[in-house]
Amino acid sequence: MHQRYDRRQFLQSITAAGIATGLSASPTLRAMALAADPVRIGIIGCDTSHAVAFAKSFNKDIVTPGLEGFRIVAALPEASPDIENNQKRMPGFVEELKKLGVEIVSDMDALLAKSDVVMVESNDGRPHLRQALPAIRAGKKVFIDKPLAASLAEGIEIFNLSEKHNAPVFSASSLRYVDNVQAVAGGSIGKVFGAETFSPCALEKTHPDLYWYGIHGVEMLCTVMGTGCQTVSRTSTADADVVVGVWEGGRIGTYRGIRGGKQDYGGNAFGESSIVPLGPYKGYEPLLLRIAEFFRTGKPPVSREATLEILAFMDAADESKRRKGAPVSVAAMFDRARKRKH
Repeated sequence: MHQRYDRRQFLQSITAAGIATGLSASPTLRAMALAADPVRIGIIGCDTSHAVAFAKSFNKDIVTPGLEGFRIVAALPEASPDIENNQKRMPGFVEELKKLGVEIVSDMDALLAKSDVVMVESNDGRPHLRQALPAIRAGKKVFIDKPLAASLAEGIEIFNLSEKHNAPVFSASSLRYVDNVQAVAGGSIGKVFGAETFSPCALEKTHPDLYWYGIHGVEMLCTVMGTGCQTVSRTSTADADVVVGVWEGGRIGTYRGIRGGKQDYGGNAFGESSIVPLGPYKGYEPLLLRIAEFFRTGKPPVSREATLEILAFMDAADESKRRKGAPVSVAAMFDRARKRKH
């Protein structure tokens, strides 16, 4: 803590000196000051392009304002043996991480020793509880990439452990931070009466259907609609899914998962004052800015309730598919998950 205070003092002295001489501190000098004592980020899971993309953003010589003072320093490679594509891609991602100055370690103890905070970046949600648990027990702040877990029951367990060990956890899709999604969630069109979102929705046999890729569009929908979804019904064909949620007050939100034809991310929100499009997607940095702020403050920008309701929505969609499109209660999904835990 004392060292990081000194780093801030160093930055302030550079800025003050610049003012005194009629000059401002250059971006390069500012980056040097902030890098003097960076917060060390460790990654577990290297089977996704996110690990490399995030390292490229955090480890640049001159980073985007808001990402200063962080560096991804170590990574523990893992890829699920039953997801062939992830096994094939991981060696290439590991080599790219090495080129970005990331040390590759062989076990979790080594990762924790070299890291102040941890990012769980496995593409597979099933090991996320196991992967995050040592960092949570060590009291470290943990970002868990989507999906938080591959079941609602394990998602609940992650948050329970986070609270037990006073180790804050944050999980989100980068689609949550599309500009218009955030604006609508913040009240730009008044009360949201409904919304429709769409995204690619490839399926993976090891995962509940929407957890694998549909979560992106589902998270957009749940972000603008807020919590309080009551029932979910789903129609599914080879090329598409249409999932309809009914929120309290009779508000309706619809997600379309695309497997056939042109694939993209977007949607519309229907509000009190106007109807607005939800998009376009602008990449990872809006999410990374929230991750950096979370690592600084320890305050997750998305609540436990909102994060878990996304998992419950997707569980309910799968249950509706099994029931040939019948509406399924979101509350019942929470009840079922709690019973499974016990």
